[in-house]
Amino acid sequence: MKILGISAFYHDSAAALVVDGKVIAAAQEERFSRKKHDERFPENAVAFCLAEAGCERSDLDMVVFYDKPLLKFERLLNTYLQFAPSGFKSFIKAMPVWLKQKLWTHSLLEAEFPEVEDLLFTEHHESHAASAFFPSPFEEAAFITLDGVGEYATTSYGVGKGNRIELHKEIHFPHSLGLLYSAFTYYTGFKVNSGEYKVMGLAPYGEPKYADLIREHLIDLREDGSFRLNMDYFNYCVGLTMTNEKFDALFGMPPRSPETKLDQRHMDLAASVQVVCEEAMLRIARHVRKETGMKNLVLAGGVALNCVGNGKIHAAKIFDNMWIQPAAGDAGGALGAALFAWHQYLDNPRTPTTASDSQFGSYLGPRFSDSQIEEVLHSLGMNYEKLQNGSLAKRTAELLANEKVVGWFQGRMEFGPRALGARSIIGDARSEKMQSIMNLKIKYRESFRPFAPSVLRESVGEYFDLEDDSPYMLLVAPVKEDIRRKMTDEEQKLFGIDKLHVRRSSVPAITHVDYSARVQTVDKDRNNGYYDLIKEFNQQTGCPVIINTSFNVRGEPIVCKPEDAVRCFMRTEMDYLVIGNCILDKTKQKPWEEEGDWKEEFELD
Repeated sequence: MKILGISAFYHDSAAALVVDGKVIAAAQEERFSRKKHDERFPENAVAFCLAEAGCERSDLDMVVFYDKPLLKFERLLNTYLQFAPSGFKSFIKAMPVWLKQKLWTHSLLEAEFPEVEDLLFTEHHESHAASAFFPSPFEEAAFITLDGVGEYATTSYGVGKGNRIELHKEIHFPHSLGLLYSAFTYYTGFKVNSGEYKVMGLAPYGEPKYADLIREHLIDLREDGSFRLNMDYFNYCVGLTMTNEKFDALFGMPPRSPETKLDQRHMDLAASVQVVCEEAMLRIARHVRKETGMKNLVLAGGVALNCVGNGKIHAAKIFDNMWIQPAAGDAGGALGAALFAWHQYLDNPRTPTTASDSQFGSYLGPRFSDSQIEEVLHSLGMNYEKLQNGSLAKRTAELLANEKVVGWFQGRMEFGPRALGARSIIGDARSEKMQSIMNLKIKYRESFRPFAPSVLRESVGEYFDLEDDSPYMLLVAPVKEDIRRKMTDEEQKLFGIDKLHVRRSSVPAITHVDYSARVQTVDKDRNNGYYDLIKEFNQQTGCPVIINTSFNVRGEPIVCKPEDAVRCFMRTEMDYLVIGNCILDKTKQKPWEEEGDWKEEFELD
């Protein structure tokens, strides 16, 4: 039985295909359209999923949409009526897209899939909960979902057992931890729904000086983790911005304009909202453990991408085990919707894969054969060397050990926002200069942004205060004390962005200024080729840790096809590209010619 899940029309649209309960394929539309966070109907992602299964649209038994548009529209109207006559401009701006498209989602799906009899709509947080529990390795677990807003819910918790999930409680709009964080994303000059991770990365450069102001004026955070926001300070219910003049007055300045200089106040604001967010996540987790009695926890929703908060829950040992959906945002809702239909709606049994999970490392996207890759390289006039079996890991490890920056394009593309060793840019974590080089010359992004380590699973405890699996790069853990470098008195006095230039450990390129790292553990079962590369690097250097960042530049989605990889390689100061069994040396390529300024293609956030 073939079930297609779809998320679309808000941000990060995606498609996922489940066949007889097995996840066959899943991908975000942005990877194909090359429009970051593409919200349009995932036409290309659907086509890929069907091709991966070798079927047509007419072969589908069921199509499931990840939320209920009519219920969401009801919430929208209720909000405008509650605040009327304020918000008329926002109402007028929102209505055309609803009247032309979103209200007619059922009709659109009927037109797209005329031969599919069963069209199902799950609730938004139901999809998140299903995406968190059903692929997890647990027979039973508590689930927590946190995001901006679905239909009405912004936060929920409940229990999954066997093939069913049961919702216990929800918090409703406009009270939202995700929207509180997004308000500070907007206020510090980043783009909502994409820049939240920048706020998280900026937070360690600041001090939480405004945390008490946030607790006193913006959020009533209760001991059980429930909360209410003071809407006097927010504008998202009625306006076209997240915050208002009263918010500005509270923090003593207007919102930062995008692309302008960050100062210490912005860093302190980031630190402050991060601390409050972590506090809320911890309280919710403790309450859910107490109320459900579950030993296992699964997480989904956009806030579950806050890997620092996840790390705090993990370190607090509130639950015995945790599993976080790697595509925790709206894209993952497509997968959750399909799995919900298979298990809960159709009542099919579920046998969890207790050794890991049933998401196959989240390598669920397109793959390309060596012959397909060579055909692309030849058509683009690239100079490349074809490597023999067994030499790829050795050659790549040698390049990394010589401080070369390498584009790594292997196997199936990742599903979710993290590059996990299939579409990655990699480097030597021991290098003092690598963070600056990769930020400024490769990624074209802000210098303060940290990089994540990929580490052999069996070696993680030697470098990080973490003993468990973290295959999806969704846990932040401290760097071990014994590999940290003792700072001088002068270095300890540094604050703000000046902290960036201090070597803090034996792997400085992945050690953030607070001695933390967003860890990806790599094992042979999930990604054999990537594991072999890091193992070879360890044999050559004695270090089982490398830098792993996504294969893209700022403002661009992660690369999908070989053409995307070559284009990104040639546009940047990357040294080598290892793609399939081919290796490209930048110094041996002809000048890359392209019409216009390619950076204008992408919306920089």
